Amino acid sequence: MKLFVVETENFKVDGGAMFGVIPKSMWQKVYPADENNMCNLANRCLLIDTGSHKILVDTGIGNKHDEKFLSHIYVNGDGNLLKSLQKSGYSNYDITDVIFTHLHWDHCAGATYYNEKKELCLTFPNATYWSSRKQWDWAMNPNIREKAAFQQENLLPLLQSGKLNLLDNDIELFPGIQLQITDGHTLGMISLIIHTEKHIIALPADLIPTAAHISLPWISAYDIQPMILLNDKAHFLNKAVEQNWVLFFEHDIFTECCTVQKTEKGFKELERFSLNQLFN
Repeated sequence: MKLFVVETENFKVDGGAMFGVIPKSMWQKVYPADENNMCNLANRCLLIDTGSHKILVDTGIGNKHDEKFLSHIYVNGDGNLLKSLQKSGYSNYDITDVIFTHLHWDHCAGATYYNEKKELCLTFPNATYWSSRKQWDWAMNPNIREKAAFQQENLLPLLQSGKLNLLDNDIELFPGIQLQITDGHTLGMISLIIHTEKHIIALPADLIPTAAHISLPWISAYDIQPMILLNDKAHFLNKAVEQNWVLFFEHDIFTECCTVQKTEKGFKELERFSLNQLFN
């Protein structure tokens, strides 16, 4: 099994929203904001090559959004989904499976694009697409709080393709690749536990979007059920410590991977490194 980082675009969100009730005087020290109180986030996907399957976890923001939308999120950086895949030796036609951790625009919009005729097309035409059923139903019938995060132009082409598979429970989807469903950030979000020959790589998605969120009380205002997320995060981090998991962060622009320790003051980052450092 081979793992590759797929860097897509960076984007910015409000620091107060990102860190919820945690005072800026605290979070600013570990995840600084700009003069507009905006925190720059990575949008980092993961490619898993098992030999028989080329599995992409999430697809980034893509290029469908208009200038008005982009003006709110300040897209920046040199990352690009297809160029990053190409850099690792793959094309969009090589991808056999796309796993969506969830269906917020920053995690799934890159799966579709507009062609020259302004028709919506699949970026990965040979892929099977995976989501949890709970998340899919939630996204197709959004509540007013999350409605802006679920964009139908990202979702309907997947449904119409006939290539969408919906999962009802935790599952080992492929040998060594476990999917766990949680409801704290958004209903039916998927985290992955990936067993390689030497390491266990855990991709918590927005259960723990950055290393700063390892501390249990550091919960984003984007999380729809914070107390459920708190319990799920504690369970996840206990397993991470017990089994020496390596956490892979999709949104932390400063920290790609880290291990975790449990101290008298709670869970803390132990050692940080890149995925390449881990396997080379």
